[in-house]
Amino acid sequence: MNRQRGVSLSGLLLWAVAIALGAVLGMKVGPEYMNYFNIVKAVKAVAAVSAGKTVPEIRSAFGKQADVGYIKNLQPADLDISKDGNDVVISFAYETRIPLFANVSLLIDFQGSSSGRN
Repeated sequence: MNRQRGVSLSGLLLWAVAIALGAVLGMKVGPEYMNYFNIVKAVKAVAAVSAGKTVPEIRSAFGKQADVGYIKNLQPADLDISKDGNDVVISFAYETRIPLFANVSLLIDFQGSSSGRN
């Protein structure tokens, strides 16, 4: 008795649509997460060298890092700068809206800190 095994055309189309939707979502969300990690890296770099600096100097230093890293989602004025003992802690929070299709969008809230605690 020979049994045929394989994928039907409808099953193949279903999987193709699911993979295509996942790929489109990944291509739209991926750059936003890469930008978030660039912001975290810039904030940590600025916090590491900001001991003894004023808040405007710290904001200016982040602005320079943002220019070099092509960071557009967060402005220096959006940073929350505080001290934890002798360390400067720079925190941030922002949201981004990613249009997916028609009138459907994905809203992502990002937050981070130079201390590693969100």
